Amino acid sequence: MDWRLEVLVIPVGDVDRAKEFYTGGLGFALDTDFTPNEHFRVVQVTPPGSACSIVFGRGLPTGAPLKGCQFVVADIAAAADHLTAAGIDHSGMVHFADGVQTAGRDPQDADFGTFVFFDDPDGNTWSVQQGKR
Repeated sequence: MDWRLEVLVIPVGDVDRAKEFYTGGLGFALDTDFTPNEHFRVVQVTPPGSACSIVFGRGLPTGAPLKGCQFVVADIAAAADHLTAAGIDHSGMVHFADGVQTAGRDPQDADFGTFVFFDDPDGNTWSVQQGKR
């Protein structure tokens, strides 16, 4: 039996601001923006190449910002450049040496060894990790 993670619901304070961040800034596809009434709105976006979408809106479960979710990309430098070009603050490329976060690309350029960290406007924290499957 397959267990596929296909939707991740994140809390946001301003739906329009989040929609602009994820579609305009990050360039994610807008799958739907559904508002059947003034109390409920669902926005679903999908990162390019991903089987998992991100959902946010009004009338959805709320809570503390999400921490620790990761995107995986083939080219971490291109991802960092994309974030910079979109005006999104980020950590720059980092790796972990003896368990300590260290500036720069992983010296061995190992899969899943180099990261970039950033937050959305609502404090949801994301990491981007270079790797190939």
